[in-house]
Amino acid sequence: MAFKIYSEKDFPAYLPKLNQLYDELFSGGKGFRSKLVGMVANPLGIDAKTQLLLNQTIEFIHNASLLHDDLVDRSNLRRGKKAAWLKYTPEYAVLAGDYLLARVMMNLSSHGNIKLVQYTSQIISDLLEGEWLQDSIVGDFFVSVDQLDRVHNLKTASLFKWCLRAPFMAQDRYDENLHQVLEEMGTILGQLFQRGDDLLDFDIRNDEGKVLLGDLKSGYLNSFGAFISKNMTRPQIDQMIKSHTLDELISCFGSNPADAKMAFAAKVSEFDAINEKLIQLYLHHLSQLEKLINPSEMALIQNLKPLTEILYWRRKPSS
Repeated sequence: MAFKIYSEKDFPAYLPKLNQLYDELFSGGKGFRSKLVGMVANPLGIDAKTQLLLNQTIEFIHNASLLHDDLVDRSNLRRGKKAAWLKYTPEYAVLAGDYLLARVMMNLSSHGNIKLVQYTSQIISDLLEGEWLQDSIVGDFFVSVDQLDRVHNLKTASLFKWCLRAPFMAQDRYDENLHQVLEEMGTILGQLFQRGDDLLDFDIRNDEGKVLLGDLKSGYLNSFGAFISKNMTRPQIDQMIKSHTLDELISCFGSNPADAKMAFAAKVSEFDAINEKLIQLYLHHLSQLEKLINPSEMALIQNLKPLTEILYWRRKPSS
């Protein structure tokens, strides 16, 4: 489904190629981050105009990062179509991403909330730092989960944190305890989303049919890859790096196929258990949030509670 959350005035009509690039970029996007903004903004009673501004802001930032990411990673496809840097040249992709970020600051400035502008600037800075760090560890097959968590906190969780905090800022609500809880929740959601996404690479809960071992074949060891290789010998790591199929990778865990599959499944369970603890911590923070909002805003708690089911376990929450 096409997700287009911008108006014609955002992009100059005299730059038709830019408009065409954006139409293709935004179409097919799920718009999850702007939906997350709505999960927060609606219970707070934020007016439609402000909510549209917040939705545009997060989608522009996210899509700018996709333009830059695809170029840095040399990814050929984005949402099932040829990536912008391939179709329009790398120069156009960079300029289109930069222009989206410039529009973010211009649009937000019209709102007149300097603290929200400053916070958004910090989030963009974090995002770019995360992109830089991620590029620096490509080809490093000894990277740790902790190192990857740092990257994901900057690159992925920063946007989740913005989605939770920005609606409160738009209402001039800056309670320190409130924003600390929202910050922690956003950090956890970002980690869970990224780790759940990384598992797809190994065909774990891969209902969307993601290409297997895509990260590994691109020279990038994702969080689950780093987790399972933590106690591997050098020969095992070398074998894992050279794996072209999931069966080849699983064989790193033993010469007997049945035993190797059991060992691999045990690693998945161990990884899930670690992340289940993160989920419980998220629910603890959610209970703290309940004490920091108004009684009329309790729908916010119900909106945010199922997110761990969606983001990590990749399943629809039970009704």
